[in-house]
Amino acid sequence: MHIDVNNAFLSWSAVYYNLKGSKVDIRTTYAVIGGDEKTRNGIVLAKSMYAKKKGVVTGETLYSARKKCPGLKTYPMNYPFYQKMSNKLFSLIKSYSPDIEIASIDECYLDYTKVKNIYGDELEFAKKLQKEIYEKLKFTVNIGIANNKLCAKMASDFTKPNKIHTLYNYEIKEKMWPLDVGELFMVGKKTAEKLKIMNINTIGKLANTEPIRLYPMFKNQAKFLVDIANGIDNSSVDSSSYEAKGISNEITLEKDYSNYKELEPFLLALCDKVSLRLRKLNKSASVIAVILKDNTFKRRTHQKKLDYPTNTTDEIFEVAKIILKEMQNDDEIRLIGLRLDDLSVCNIRQISLFNNSLNDDSKLDKTIDKLKEKYGTNILFKAGSVKLKNKKE
Repeated sequence: MHIDVNNAFLSWSAVYYNLKGSKVDIRTTYAVIGGDEKTRNGIVLAKSMYAKKKGVVTGETLYSARKKCPGLKTYPMNYPFYQKMSNKLFSLIKSYSPDIEIASIDECYLDYTKVKNIYGDELEFAKKLQKEIYEKLKFTVNIGIANNKLCAKMASDFTKPNKIHTLYNYEIKEKMWPLDVGELFMVGKKTAEKLKIMNINTIGKLANTEPIRLYPMFKNQAKFLVDIANGIDNSSVDSSSYEAKGISNEITLEKDYSNYKELEPFLLALCDKVSLRLRKLNKSASVIAVILKDNTFKRRTHQKKLDYPTNTTDEIFEVAKIILKEMQNDDEIRLIGLRLDDLSVCNIRQISLFNNSLNDDSKLDKTIDKLKEKYGTNILFKAGSVKLKNKKE
């Protein structure tokens, strides 16, 4: 199952104001959640259905949104409360099974196969879960049910809000193939445009295309594109990296980047910043994840499990670069983030991931940490990195 909060930021803000005594549910008004207009974040992050009917779209400037909808009210992000509601949601779901994989702050996958003998028919369970979430937490979710994660994700997006959809293997041809190729999960805007140039306009057309025809334009992605169009996904629900609390940091870029090589300085800066926090806790990480958000606000996360835990900046960066390369496609990226998970107390001796002199790396990191602690975090930063602005993390 894929469980996805409907219009999460707006819904959670509505819950927040109602808990504070407001008699107005902002979900039923002309409302948006907006970022800081003094920065590149001064855009619509979420919108009510009423604002949507006036033409307001996610990602446009608040100035533009107000021109379309003169009575529009803007509400600020409330990330601490969003995180609180997210934790409550995942805790509720975990009360039924520990086998959940958190995909983002407002969505997760549940491996229902392992508990079906306990709770019975999956559709009936989904109805029960959906009702319980609304009654206890006061917001709605969509639930997609399928034979794998890819199809469950596709199913949860069919129609909203507060819906339950299935996309079993035998339903792919009927329910998924007629959709526009741009609606296929993991196909970005630019990839969809290239496919349409080749007269591949629907998911079904892509599913029935020989990978060799796609290879000149998409290279090693060719077979992958055909596979996902056929609903093929062999990945398992992985809850391991969420057993322990992780450390993360994200930055919204000053412009969109389509050249992933140009993202590396930002990634290095994030590695430098997050590894510093890790060492302050005297912890090491066994899982490294890179987070990307494109200019259509589609969010992707890819992670790697390490053979040995580490807290060394250079080692974390080397793994993060590999992950970033694996995530490369035609999307234009507006946000990049780094998360370190599966934390453990530092060992006295660690084995280097890349056969470098770990003692030298560790001594250097510790020396730099002391200087930053004494003179400020921006006193030194890695060559090839960028200087990140200090803000709440």
